[in-house]
Amino acid sequence: MFWMVALVAVDGRQYVYRVYAPRKALPADLFWAAYHCHEEDGRPRASDWFDAAEIRWVGGSEELARQS
Repeated sequence: MFWMVALVAVDGRQYVYRVYAPRKALPADLFWAAYHCHEEDGRPRASDWFDAAEIRWVGGSEELARQS
């Protein structure tokens, strides 16, 4: 169970990061975790606009089983 956070960079590409955090994590915390990871990788500068990021929850198989 984790979050996928997509950031747009100045090179026009979208970089996606897996952020392990609880389901109740705040979107801003998820954004900054991905942003700092991106900056450490040395890739082209990512947009620091929170609204430009896409944040999605990816549940584990046990969560999918509970929803059925």
